[in-house]
Amino acid sequence: MRVILDTNVLIAALIAPNGSPHQLFEAFLADRFTLITGTMQIEEFSRVTRYPAIRNRIRPAQAGRMLNAIRALAVNIENPPVLSVSRDPHDDYLFAMVNLANADYLITGDKADVLALLRHGKTQIVTARQFTEILKL
Repeated sequence: MRVILDTNVLIAALIAPNGSPHQLFEAFLADRFTLITGTMQIEEFSRVTRYPAIRNRIRPAQAGRMLNAIRALAVNIENPPVLSVSRDPHDDYLFAMVNLANADYLITGDKADVLALLRHGKTQIVTARQFTEILKL
């Protein structure tokens, strides 16, 4: 199963170690699904984890360990095409990755712009909690 975890889900996994996002990251590490990422997401993750509001909630080493695991274990999508799918153009790279990777699921906490779409082609768009139920975690 090929899955994209939106950056907001990855950040939530760092902030709340008992929450659904963290369970999903642990499931990825346990090889329960194939994680898809890309250069744009890696850059976004690096940028967001440096925001003062986020740095006050996580240690830089935590973010570094997560990023290293993603780089080592995830499938990396290079240079996805430019798409215009979401109301927020900053989310369009996710849909480009969905297309190139032929992803089964896109997991997000962005209710207004991404989750509201419910599907993109064959890809189901769900919350972290919904995906933990799908994986029976």
